[in-house]
Amino acid sequence: MKVGIVCYPGYGGSGVVASELGKALATKGIEVHFICFERPFRLEGFEEGVYYHEVEPVDYPLFKLPLYYLPLAGKIIEVVRTYNLDLIHAHYAIPHTISALTAKEILAQEGKKIGVVTTLHGTDVTLVGQRRELYDITRWCLQKSDGLTAVSSFLKEETSNIFNLTPDAIEVIYNFIDLNEYRPEVVGQSLKLKLGIKKKQKVITHISNFRPVKRPMDVLKIFEKLLEKIDGVLLLVGEGPETGLILNEVQNKKLGGRVKFLGKLPKVKEVLNITDVLLITSETESFGLVALEAMAMEVPVVAYRVGGLPEVVINGENGFLVDFKNIDEAVAATEKLLLNPELKIKFGQKGRLRAKEKFNLEIQVNRYLNYYEKVLKVV
Repeated sequence: MKVGIVCYPGYGGSGVVASELGKALATKGIEVHFICFERPFRLEGFEEGVYYHEVEPVDYPLFKLPLYYLPLAGKIIEVVRTYNLDLIHAHYAIPHTISALTAKEILAQEGKKIGVVTTLHGTDVTLVGQRRELYDITRWCLQKSDGLTAVSSFLKEETSNIFNLTPDAIEVIYNFIDLNEYRPEVVGQSLKLKLGIKKKQKVITHISNFRPVKRPMDVLKIFEKLLEKIDGVLLLVGEGPETGLILNEVQNKKLGGRVKFLGKLPKVKEVLNITDVLLITSETESFGLVALEAMAMEVPVVAYRVGGLPEVVINGENGFLVDFKNIDEAVAATEKLLLNPELKIKFGQKGRLRAKEKFNLEIQVNRYLNYYEKVLKVV
């Protein structure tokens, strides 16, 4: 089988999942071709059976903005013709699915049949797809895809309701983690020294793209209150539109010595390895991949009870889920873990066990493979 993967190559969850899926498929003998405007950041070097094809947006004085989705469709056609691909797997519906479907239609006129599978990751349907000017296009993309998957049951239900689809049209295939790569290591504690963190200081971490939906200011509010009882450090990983606001607030409150901005990192396991608690304050999360990464590293999670997070984090077992925007409840939950080392260890161990049993790479990748085969039988 030969599969083309279309995704955003950056630091968002959809790009991470797409990249890791492609690499895992290649280890099973599947030829994988990534078709993106940049090399996905998780494809660090040569991977046997994995190829990358760059899409160049078309810029012309007549156009107010560079064109992307049409050159993407053109590149998909070119790669399918050249390498005889069987299926295109589009991650994030807009514009990837519409480009894939355009390519499929043109290739069909030549007698070449390909399957198009769309994986929904969240904001492509809960935010972008609901915009008035994109709603009908998004719904058409979902209806015309040969296969449709969602990363959580929450997202499946949301999509079905928003776009009036039958629930059985969407297959839930959870995000996954490679537990051989994500594992706690005692030797990794040296990062604390490099960051100037004292041995007894507690480490609270937040990882996101710092967009408004992630509510990073809530993280800072929670951390401020924690400092009343706990000697701690806050690590902020990632960058986005609200990074500047957080930076200004840190300076205004003179928290510079306590809050460390680490920026974008290709992998977060080293930071999670020195983390005591991961904070997630999102307004919504379709899955919460960073929660799974933390669980694999035996780090308990404190998060708002929103979206698909309850499918990942089991409240009172491998983390705490608190009411949305309830800062005091989040502070109390984090305190409980930081002040009770045995509880923190217990939650961490149960988190890794859940990652192994429910979100294991092997299980979920095999589900994708079986789904591909099912789709190709009816294309």
